[in-house]
Order: sequence, then C-alpha cells, then structure tokens
Amino acid sequence: MKKYKILLPIALLSLAFAAPSYAQTCKVTDPTGTPLNVRAAVAGKIIGKLANGKVVYITESRYDDKGRPWVLIFDAKTDNYIGWVFREFVSCY
Repeated sequence: MKKYKILLPIALLSLAFAAPSYAQTCKVTDPTGTPLNVRAAVAGKIIGKLANGKVVYITESRYDDKGRPWVLIFDAKTDNYIGWVFREFVSCY
C-alpha cells in the first residue's frame, strides 16, 4: 500500500507540467502575409516572428490598455514557450 502513496504525488506532479486542459490548438493566420510579431508581454517588446501556418496553442488571454485582445502561445509540437501575439491573427479549431 505504501508504494501507491509515493506514486500518486509523482503522477500529480507530472500533470502540472503537461499542456493545460484549457489550451486551444490554433494556427497563425496573419492576413497581411507578413510574419506575426511575437512579444515578451502584452503589447510589449518584439522577441520574434512567426510565419503563417505555425501550429500553436493558447494558454492565456489578456487585453491591452486599448482593449485589444492578446494571447500567450506555445509551440503545439514541442510545448516550448513562444510569447504573446495579437489574438486576431491566430485562428483556432
């Protein structure tokens, strides 16, 4: 019985690092045809760019001080952090 008491916390800990259950699978769909700017924070400094078609997942959303929607995204294949992008340029399915 003691063996199960040890395994349960380990199993629960592994769930904490998995993709959130509320994450949405999405693709970058910037209608301008240019790479989408990725930012360190909502409306913050640009830290990278993403091409259309990149598959990502959203874990969080916020609005900037002008009421525009932003989302925090991660790479859907590797689970790596990407950053914040303007929500209107990401299509989810």
